[in-house]
Amino acid sequence: MTIEPVDAAEMDEMWSYVQHKGQQRWLWHAIDHQCGAVLAYVLGSHEDAVLLQLKTLLAPCRIARFYTDDGGGYQRHIPAAQHAIGQANTQKIERKHLTLRTRIKRLTRKTICFSKSIQMHDIVLGLFINRYAFGLQV
Repeated sequence: MTIEPVDAAEMDEMWSYVQHKGQQRWLWHAIDHQCGAVLAYVLGSHEDAVLLQLKTLLAPCRIARFYTDDGGGYQRHIPAAQHAIGQANTQKIERKHLTLRTRIKRLTRKTICFSKSIQMHDIVLGLFINRYAFGLQV
């Protein structure tokens, strides 16, 4: 299977938690800037190592341009020539965040529905993304 190069991608991370707000969990993902299709995602902490995992997954896409927010990890790990910072080009991925928070109640900031284990948290998010973003029958 050959992966077509992607002209531009939007990257962002979304915060959630397991059991209590001190135990944070982050969804890092990238979407095609033109069509909004999810290219890859990683669940983990809010550290550069997780961003590097996402970049590894995105390598076959040969992305020419990355659009991100002002996060420091992006500035450290994406070459300046390929990187554009600002909200003007990250609207699609921010909209995906809203959709995820609406459909998966454990991602809502003020809720009584929360994950009790990291494993179940990651499974629920992974199943949802694989079903609705990639069309996999899970």
